[in-house]
Amino acid sequence: MNSPNFRTFDLNLLRVFDEVMAERNLTRAATHLAMTQPAVSNALRRLRELLGDELVRRSGFGVEPTPVAEALWPSVREALGLLRGALSPGAFDPATANNTFHLAMADATAAKLVPGLVDICEAEAPGVNLRVLPLTTRDPRGLLDSGSVDVAIGHFPAVIAELGALQQQDELPRFAFERLYDGSYVVVMRRGHPLAGKPLSLDTYCAARHLLVSFSGRPFGFVDEALTARSRIRRVVLTVNQFFTAGRVVANTDLLTVLPRHFLGATGMEAELATAELPLAVPEVHVDSLWHRQRQHDSAHRWLREAVARAAHSALGELDGPHATRG
Repeated sequence: MNSPNFRTFDLNLLRVFDEVMAERNLTRAATHLAMTQPAVSNALRRLRELLGDELVRRSGFGVEPTPVAEALWPSVREALGLLRGALSPGAFDPATANNTFHLAMADATAAKLVPGLVDICEAEAPGVNLRVLPLTTRDPRGLLDSGSVDVAIGHFPAVIAELGALQQQDELPRFAFERLYDGSYVVVMRRGHPLAGKPLSLDTYCAARHLLVSFSGRPFGFVDEALTARSRIRRVVLTVNQFFTAGRVVANTDLLTVLPRHFLGATGMEAELATAELPLAVPEVHVDSLWHRQRQHDSAHRWLREAVARAAHSALGELDGPHATRG
């Protein structure tokens, strides 16, 4: 990649680059920038010439970034975010704000947090809008990088471990997190299931037929990892991508599933479901909020993060574990 001369560099080209990277589509980027598509194409051409890289290539109905563009984009996005914050330093006033916040979370998490979050907004920020998007990954950093969501909420063990390792090496990660609550998993089945009301042995559990909540559709999860460590397997006959769907299916079949214990009260199906303890040890579920560090000092974003934490505290009462742990 070429090193441009910053004395003559047009910083507006970076705004165009950032929008194209976020949208992966020149037409949508042009609309958001209030520019014509030819003007966006011309800006990209100038940036290509300055940097000596193609940056994006046409692909299907949009564009795909080159490795150079992928490597450059996080720094460009962070720099633009800092510049926006410096030029618009006004404090966020929830009583008069009309912001729209985007949050990504699984349905089980939303069932616990969103009612309290709505109560907070209605009491303190009646003009604020919330958009809850489905969480379909255990690594939402791409969503945060692109600006698609303001905060991702869920169980992200690999991401949190990586951020912790960076901090131990005295590196400042691009993402920050806060532990909202800890929980555990239980085996769930219909109330009249032949195994209901009985302790589950490992043999009995493995011999049963199972439903797995899998965002990717892959029929292998943390329970299967724990079974593999014991040289055991189970048969996953069905995968779904929502916890509510899992609860409804097992309430009407003889399949077993594993759900977060704290979620059962939010299903509306407690009378139809029975639970049993897992016959093997699995890691606790840690639910964290995760955000891009460039939003760390944004007053509106700070209010959102605090509102999410308060909603979690209200929903779960006195939380177990390090509620205030931050990364």
